[in-house]
Amino acid sequence: MAEIEGKVAVITGGASGIGEATVRLFVTEGAKVIIADMQIERGTLLAAELGKAAIFCPVEVRQEDQVKAAVDMAVAKWGKLDCMFNNAGFGGALGPLESIPVEEFDMTFDVLVKGVFLGMKHAIPVMKRQGSGSIINTGSIAAIAAGLGPLVYSAAKAAVLHLSTVTALSVADHSIRVNAICPGYIATPLASNTVGKPDKLIEEQLEGKPFPQPIPRVGRPHDIAEIALFLASDRSTFVTGQNFVVDGGAASGVSWEQQNPIYKKYRPIRVYNPDKG
Repeated sequence: MAEIEGKVAVITGGASGIGEATVRLFVTEGAKVIIADMQIERGTLLAAELGKAAIFCPVEVRQEDQVKAAVDMAVAKWGKLDCMFNNAGFGGALGPLESIPVEEFDMTFDVLVKGVFLGMKHAIPVMKRQGSGSIINTGSIAAIAAGLGPLVYSAAKAAVLHLSTVTALSVADHSIRVNAICPGYIATPLASNTVGKPDKLIEEQLEGKPFPQPIPRVGRPHDIAEIALFLASDRSTFVTGQNFVVDGGAASGVSWEQQNPIYKKYRPIRVYNPDKG
């Protein structure tokens, strides 16, 4: 049987990038999905491609009525809500702190933090009535290590992680789980500055380029979708209040050997032999 057969999910930011990969994987694994996104054309096309298992709902996550409408649509269509994936986001305000306009600061927190708050606010009452549910929030490695993302973005994602943890404690007795995923650099339209452009441009930018982290490849949306699938499934029913870092080791730092390349000159090279270990 498929991993999440019969489950119902709402995925914000579901029309592209991590959200789209998760929508596709969830549908493949048997779920019904509301694609909640402000990209109307792209979301509509994705829903049409996936057929009866997916419905597009136009959602700008700063708007409470629109977030609520996505949750209500899931319940009206399929009678329940098993997973709320609060994934929508953007890079937010850029520049040194002293030059950031207040309105850009506010918009960054509205999208990245209030959007998560609203998703949880409207999913939790449904899940309480059911006595079960999984909430997944998208954080970032920029929330756990400085210098890995824009200043305000990093602070907002740190707020998402703590909001996830304290909410997890408050709803655990209703068998509602709340966890966060912290992606590293993932090749998405947002990360590659190709929003609204063909996805092939992402591949063109990355072709032939190694990535400077312990696992030297760029992360792909499916890397995050697989963790979301685990958290939405019954395999994670004893997991809550956790932050899952999925970054190819980037936030762990740089190895001593990489910082001291002369070490490689003297380090004995041991070739693995499957017969000798």
